[in-house]
Amino acid sequence: MNPRVKAVRANADYTLTLLFTNGETRRFDVKPYLDRGTFTELRDPGTFNSVKPFLGSIQWRGGQDLCPDTLYEGSEPSDDLKGHVEGHRASAVEPSDPRGDRSAAKE
Repeated sequence: MNPRVKAVRANADYTLTLLFTNGETRRFDVKPYLDRGTFTELRDPGTFNSVKPFLGSIQWRGGQDLCPDTLYEGSEPSDDLKGHVEGHRASAVEPSDPRGDRSAAKE
């Protein structure tokens, strides 16, 4: 069984920095999901930034969620510091760039 999500931070490039219960910090790219079903709502920066840990995984205010196994197996190790993830409300997607283009994104 894979570890579960302990903390999450939304990043300006439509990725998530995740802290797992095993102490690992990993980065998950949400962009491939932004054209699918209710995940299209996450293109809105306010909605994307609403992500929170939920029952060992994550959930957005619109009810969108991802399986913790998908998050762990589909993410890459990150050198983001653990303390920065635990303060997950500190990140934001720039409102002026709803598509999350990397060239225009700021952290």
